[in-house]
Amino acid sequence: MGVITSGHTMTDIRDDLAITLGVEEELFLVDPGSRDLLRNPDAGIFETCQQTCGPHKVVGEFLRCQIETNTQVCHSVAEVRKALQETRAIVIDAAEQHDARIMASSTHPFAPWEAQQISPGKRYQRFLNSLQDNVRHFVSNGMHIHAGFGNPDTRIRVMTALRRYLPLLHALSTSSPFNSGRDTKFKSYRLSLIRALPRTGIPNPYYSRADYDRMMAAHQGRHFIQDSSELWWDIRPSHTFPTIELRICDVCTRIEDGVSIAALYACLIRYLMRRDAMGILPPEPFTELIEEDRWIAQRDGISAAFGHQHGDGGRLKCAPSCSSSPVILPP
Repeated sequence: MGVITSGHTMTDIRDDLAITLGVEEELFLVDPGSRDLLRNPDAGIFETCQQTCGPHKVVGEFLRCQIETNTQVCHSVAEVRKALQETRAIVIDAAEQHDARIMASSTHPFAPWEAQQISPGKRYQRFLNSLQDNVRHFVSNGMHIHAGFGNPDTRIRVMTALRRYLPLLHALSTSSPFNSGRDTKFKSYRLSLIRALPRTGIPNPYYSRADYDRMMAAHQGRHFIQDSSELWWDIRPSHTFPTIELRICDVCTRIEDGVSIAALYACLIRYLMRRDAMGILPPEPFTELIEEDRWIAQRDGISAAFGHQHGDGGRLKCAPSCSSSPVILPP
């Protein structure tokens, strides 16, 4: 697998292997004294962010206690690191100016979900009407990594081939063991909260953009969704950009962890793009087996021992998987 180093751009090797990255982080706004979630944060936080965000973007989220950062398009891992440093600094500075603090975790340790307020807007109100109490329980943040590469068919095939790696990518990010004052005994309770919503989890395999578009047309024809942004899978084609959006990860408490996951994601994509160009993508495992590894990842985090891909009854530990590329990558 070709390694993308921190100083090497991902768009200057070969045009057909070029990759761009962008990272979205959902963060909590908390009280500086109690560290409880702010139910009604000062709107000036967002106004200040709009004045200082430069090439990046800062927006609200479903709950008023949340704030989301979107980096500019990045062409190297070094640019991803710099962008995340900048976006976190933007929201930290704005929050401090308005008597608030930023918390980077996917669940809050003790804040009650019943106390949180929904952000204004027709879209959020429609979600509340449709998803009812399940979405009110969803006091949770994620990190979403967009990767731009290839043509529409290539992106769909590589997205399908990436499914087997989603449990590993998630295990590396887990940051949500606590919820509503309880130690849940999961490293990522966030995925349990997500499971209460429709159209979540590991997507089925698709092998062309036409396959995906037929599925989308079927959903829209039955009035289940308005557009593809309402598919909340662990990985999906972006509704807005020509990217594949990795969505399974918890938001990382440390910037370097997020950068490392983005780098691994880019390496896996480049490896799979090469295999796709040669027509030798590996056969797809059953979705149900990936779901089993997903469960292990959310429970055990980096201590996870995944089912061995060769089906010999052995276990594959997460930590060695990350340090040895032959273990990560199937033969």
